[in-house]
Amino acid sequence: MEPIKTEEKEPEKTKWQSFWELVRFALIALIVVVPIRLLIAEPFIVSGPSMVPTFENGDYLVVDKISYALGNPKRDDVVIFRYPNSPKTFFIKRVVGLPGETVNVSNNTVTIINKAHPDGFVLDQSFIKNNGGINGRLELKDDEYFVMGDNRGASSDSRSWGAVKKNLFVGKAFLRLLPINNIDILPGNYKQIESQ
Repeated sequence: MEPIKTEEKEPEKTKWQSFWELVRFALIALIVVVPIRLLIAEPFIVSGPSMVPTFENGDYLVVDKISYALGNPKRDDVVIFRYPNSPKTFFIKRVVGLPGETVNVSNNTVTIINKAHPDGFVLDQSFIKNNGGINGRLELKDDEYFVMGDNRGASSDSRSWGAVKKNLFVGKAFLRLLPINNIDILPGNYKQIESQ
């Protein structure tokens, strides 16, 4: 006859042990999540029509924060930045003019004047569907960018309130998670827009 094996019960966890496990889990989560949120990526929800049809009201974006900590924004990047006149407010726009350039907006045509093109060149923005709005001219300093919304007739941007300094940039749109049928990487990339 074989002996019957009995399973030994594990000692029950006390309330204090469970509490400390929860605290330990929360601390580990904070150690992992907080640096990512502060230094690498941050979620944002698009609010308003200034980037229609590229971005709709309610689009959920993940913003790459590290690129601009290591480098500079480029022309056509879709960027999230702190509004110069109220830094607690965040805006989403497209970079049109770079530091040291002169940007001239006239009748929906954007002309850039810089060292390489002293007579200026017209930006190819054939992906812009909604034209209209304000005309203007602005000379950018060494740390300033000219930004515009893709929905030109409904966008408050550098044409109205001037340039954005680099230190106000949060990052560039890296990932669109919502709506699910529009999930994509580097949303707003004009080459992707033109192919749609």
